Amino acid sequence: MTAMRLLIATCLVVSASVSNASEDLLLALKGEWIQGGILRGQVVPGSEVRVNDEAIDVGPQGEIVLGLGRDEPETVLLNVRKGEQSWSKRYPVARKDYKIQRVEGVPQQTVTPSAAQRERSRKEAEKVWLARQTQRATTDYMQEFQWPVLGPISGVYGSQRFYNGEPRRPHYGVDVARPTGTKVVAPAAGLVTLAEPDLFYSGGTLIIDHGHRLTSTFLHLSKLHVAVGQAVEQGDLIGEVGASGRATGPHLDWRMNWRDRRVDPTTLVGPMPEWQE
Repeated sequence: MTAMRLLIATCLVVSASVSNASEDLLLALKGEWIQGGILRGQVVPGSEVRVNDEAIDVGPQGEIVLGLGRDEPETVLLNVRKGEQSWSKRYPVARKDYKIQRVEGVPQQTVTPSAAQRERSRKEAEKVWLARQTQRATTDYMQEFQWPVLGPISGVYGSQRFYNGEPRRPHYGVDVARPTGTKVVAPAAGLVTLAEPDLFYSGGTLIIDHGHRLTSTFLHLSKLHVAVGQAVEQGDLIGEVGASGRATGPHLDWRMNWRDRRVDPTTLVGPMPEWQE
């Protein structure tokens, strides 16, 4: 049985309490309705699915994936339609308490890039954005994801720092602290859409598209072992941990995006497994 079928079977069990005779169009749904959450499931093939009136992709067997942003509103409306049949439900979204850190007395030049650095980062951000806009119909995201590297977690999704009273952008990934050179593997199958060795903020940066606009991004790498256009399988070597870009020490910053939502990778892989040096 393929990994995708295993996940669908699991979804059917998990969603048994969700599905009933009036909800025949939604066959399965696995995941937690929480800020940053990623949900995967299956609808009747050929259905149209909308999330808060936004049409989303549906796979050949009815596979779907959707993500919830860091500050997702209190409810999300899910609608499934096929022909004359229609089903919808409004789901409450659980709120998260994010870690806030306030740092005072930081020299302004440390936290404010120069004009040249801002222009460079603007151009790089556009390149990164374009790498996430691919429209791949594959459903690699239906695999059970694995951690790309094992180690102590040094940064969490949604946390935010205030420097000298000024808020900075929230941290949208999970940081794993490991020595430079530690191997990083693909958490699931996909296609490499970005492979940049030296971006201003994120240093060595990779993006893997898992299908239906769900992507993984890996930051601060010391080495890249894959190239744009390369297909990878789960567990393939893709890079090495580093401290490139604006990093204060060696670690992997793993981020995920679904469309324009920045989502939490840990909602797919769960707690960090036990590991050894």
